Amino acid sequence: MNSPIVQPAGNFYDKYNTRNPIARALMQGFLRSFGELVGNAGAPAGALEIGCGEAELSMRLARGGWRVQGCDIAVDAIDEATRRVQAAGLDIPLAVHDIRDAPSHYEPVELVVCCEVLEHLEDTNAALEILSRLSNRYLLVSVPREPIWRVLNMARGRYLAQLGNTPGHIQHWSRREFVEVLSRRFDVVEVRAPLPWTMALCRVRG
Repeated sequence: MNSPIVQPAGNFYDKYNTRNPIARALMQGFLRSFGELVGNAGAPAGALEIGCGEAELSMRLARGGWRVQGCDIAVDAIDEATRRVQAAGLDIPLAVHDIRDAPSHYEPVELVVCCEVLEHLEDTNAALEILSRLSNRYLLVSVPREPIWRVLNMARGRYLAQLGNTPGHIQHWSRREFVEVLSRRFDVVEVRAPLPWTMALCRVRG
């Protein structure tokens, strides 16, 4: 790796259960696209979510028949995820791991999910190389779509001094730019653009 991957700890925000009606509508679009792309990843098998947060996506996968594991660098997120998984009666092993350490703890699986993580990392290429090692079939990944993300932040009066950039967001991609980044290492199978994200299902080469 040419530069370290930095994944922020303690950056836990429960966007999936927000009470804001506009944010809820946006998240419904995100989850709908996620479900459609998962449906195009073949029959349920092994899955791993990197940066699982409160495990909303992991739980959706588990309910769909996937054998899911999840990890996150934030201890508070894993604590909350564990509580929710147990309350839902699901079997999802969860652990605190940095993405750099994941290959030491997990065998390759059919589907790796990494949503809302890459924008926080300094070395995108190193992160994608790790994700390709963790999957033997598909990667499902999402990032904020720029500049729409920052425009919407400013429209609601947030992060004005930062021109709408969410704290911790290091990388910024348009839909076209992000697909180009993914295409260097993966075969991009399908791309969705639920406002304000870019989401892609990719097939691992080789």
